[in-house]
Amino acid sequence: MNRYAPFEWIAALRFLREGRAQSLLIIVGVGIGVSVIVFMSALLSGLQGNIIRRTLSAQAHIVILPPDEVARAQRDDDQVASILQRQSQRLRSIDQWQKVRVQVEQMSGVVAVSPMASGPAFAVRGDANKSITLIGIELEHYTRIVALQEKIVVGSLRLGSGEAVVGTELAKDLGATVGDKMRVTTASGGADTLIITGIVDLGNKAVNQRNVYVALRTAQTLLDLTGGVSSIDLNVEEVFDAERVARHVAAQTGLKADSWIKTNSQFFTALAAQTFSNTLIRLFVGLTVAFGIASVLVVSVVQKSKEIGILRAMGSSRGQILRLFLIQGGVVGLAGSLLGSALGWIFLLLWKGVAKNPDGTPLFIITLEPSLFGLATAGATLVGVLAAVLPARRASKLDPVVAIRG
Repeated sequence: MNRYAPFEWIAALRFLREGRAQSLLIIVGVGIGVSVIVFMSALLSGLQGNIIRRTLSAQAHIVILPPDEVARAQRDDDQVASILQRQSQRLRSIDQWQKVRVQVEQMSGVVAVSPMASGPAFAVRGDANKSITLIGIELEHYTRIVALQEKIVVGSLRLGSGEAVVGTELAKDLGATVGDKMRVTTASGGADTLIITGIVDLGNKAVNQRNVYVALRTAQTLLDLTGGVSSIDLNVEEVFDAERVARHVAAQTGLKADSWIKTNSQFFTALAAQTFSNTLIRLFVGLTVAFGIASVLVVSVVQKSKEIGILRAMGSSRGQILRLFLIQGGVVGLAGSLLGSALGWIFLLLWKGVAKNPDGTPLFIITLEPSLFGLATAGATLVGVLAAVLPARRASKLDPVVAIRG
């Protein structure tokens, strides 16, 4: 088979050169199609990555919680009540949380684990009284879940005894800054005066209005969770695997495990719809490219029928004619994909230069991954070969005598 390859390649390239205009047009058409696919894929990937980073910048991928307390039937005169009300959920510690922590740390895909003691409280400073969420953390572990050190706008990230880090909006509402004191009280009767050591911007106004970070032991004391934690935060290696890992955690521990996908279900549905729409667009662009290549090769078969007949009369086999047109399709796809990759790269560079925030920073990060261009090139070449199958089969089945007579 290899000894016939030079003839097939020479004939295929000669046919393409003889129809320069139509060959050039279809290569440009393929190039535009590939550039659209490359540009949209990179743009969507960057956009989704930016949205996910913003969504997960202040929350864990998975949160492990104690199981819900189950409502129990109340008996009155030996009769079971026919209507049961849902049991109110009080602040509770995870049973044997140290053991659970070690267990989940050893699970595949889990990259960070951080225990947390959190609950509602009030922050008081002067005449200001604000409802807050008191969050007790082990700083060295929690910063692997949420990069608090990157979000500090004033002060430093320090959580010693009697110290706290607060959100920007809460600091504004309390009229406080670094070094000021505030009184924190909880429903369990706990109270303490805390010094503000840092102010963070978590990228969400509601979160900035309520979050107060303290040392884990401080929160345990204030929330009456001595030695306990109310939740365990996890981060996973692949964010879209969070729901699968959460189900595995729940099955192994018997606890409640909520993934970011579950708690942000509408947002995740919107992402899935966006991805599906982009896939459909790429599919239709690919089909358009395939039909364009096929139509040009069908015309080429008609135009070159006499040449094909002569080649067949000179002893060329049907397999050779078939491969000749498959090579044409592959060459057109490859040339168009290279042109399209170059155009897509130029469009992405132009976009990065134009799409900027008012402060000059990029609107969102777009990574020019070599694998994207490689896949686009391989995909377009494959589409070119597949698009050439029907014209190639038609050419290989031409009767030499009929083809020569025209």
